[in-house]
Amino acid sequence: MRTTLRTARTAAVMAAAGALLAGCAGAGAVAANGGDVRLVIAIVSNPQMQDAISLESRFREENPGIEVDFVSLPENEARAKITTSVATGGGEFDAVMISNYETRQWAEYGWLENLQPYIDASEGYDDEDFIPSIREDLSHQGDMYSVPFYGESSFLTYREDLFEEAGVEMPENPTWEEVAALAEELDGVEPGVSGICMRGLAGWGEMLSPFNSMLNTFGGRWYDEDWNAELDSPEFRRTAEFYVDLVREHGQPGAANSGFGDCLNRYAQGRAAMFYDSTSMVSTIEDEEAGTVAGRNGYAPAPVAESDYGGWLYTWSLGIPATSEHKEEAWRFLEWMTDKDYIRLVADEYGWQRVPPGNRLSTFEEPEYQEAAGAYADAMLDGIERADPADPGLRPVPYQGVGFLAIPEFQDLGTRVSQQLSAAVAGQISVEEALAQSQEYAQTVGDTYKEDDR
Repeated sequence: MRTTLRTARTAAVMAAAGALLAGCAGAGAVAANGGDVRLVIAIVSNPQMQDAISLESRFREENPGIEVDFVSLPENEARAKITTSVATGGGEFDAVMISNYETRQWAEYGWLENLQPYIDASEGYDDEDFIPSIREDLSHQGDMYSVPFYGESSFLTYREDLFEEAGVEMPENPTWEEVAALAEELDGVEPGVSGICMRGLAGWGEMLSPFNSMLNTFGGRWYDEDWNAELDSPEFRRTAEFYVDLVREHGQPGAANSGFGDCLNRYAQGRAAMFYDSTSMVSTIEDEEAGTVAGRNGYAPAPVAESDYGGWLYTWSLGIPATSEHKEEAWRFLEWMTDKDYIRLVADEYGWQRVPPGNRLSTFEEPEYQEAAGAYADAMLDGIERADPADPGLRPVPYQGVGFLAIPEFQDLGTRVSQQLSAAVAGQISVEEALAQSQEYAQTVGDTYKEDDR
């Protein structure tokens, strides 16, 4: 009974999570140019994905007869369209960019093609080369249902030149209190430079990613083991007040509208002294063509409070919806975009600092990558390997996930809670008001799990 209720509710929750699919490309792969197959691939418009679009002609050269159309959208929009399409069997896409949040759930519901048979039949693809924590999080019953384009944890980057100018030093393993003190010291160290940049944009995959990593190390949790919501607990309140105060007092202007992309651009253009976020940031901030700070950055582990680990685990991966009529061709594209050879292609075209980071162990073993990424490679790999989705914080929880809760309702719940926290960042409501409303949202979800356990 519990599985049936959960599956039915999940379909409804996910179908309602997205906006209408108006503006998407046509229904799946279609014939083009007298019989060629045209794949429709939905991806997130992060820098590494834009590199893939720019290199797509290489795929076509190697795979004559397959054309590729990309639907590239900002993160929140991409999530909505992809979720709605896959959950309703819309068939708009032949491959989709998803994450370790969606993969296991969607595999269980039969919405994704099992990729293991394709992987096993692809000579030299080597799925065992994927970082174990990433591979495990993209697997269902031992088989991979999506393959990682890049993997990430989180860390703190900072401008070594500005630190020297201000006469301050970054601790080897900083606490959040130390980071806040540094942000105050560095705020305005040069005109237009904020002390820190952190996400304030609403979205379960935007603001809540750094927020949840902070919550875990502060000793907070969303639910106790009996699914009682704890968003009004002292630990959750302390985290929320700390996060909001830090961003409002020493963060970037207009922080409530800043997601990953905005903070990445601000830091890369020299407008922030510190940036706490995804380890994937390095592909941009260490690229001399993408900004002004390449070669001037230091890297520290994700800050902590009460625990000794403060990072997260996330991966942008590629899966094939069960509705695709051209799964073989779609796999050929996924194989191309996630293979070892693609890493080398990006390195040859754009430099090792631009390769998709954090997915394959072999990348970290490349001498050229170690030379280019020596400042951050070990910190990145350590953060990814240490993440434990089954035990994310200091106290036991009934859910899994580090930067998110691996329950289907979190797309809606997380978005609602993040809207409240973002409004607090904007100064529209108090933290107390934000958490009071958020507690109600969370308890409504928690009560349904109590009902299922009866």
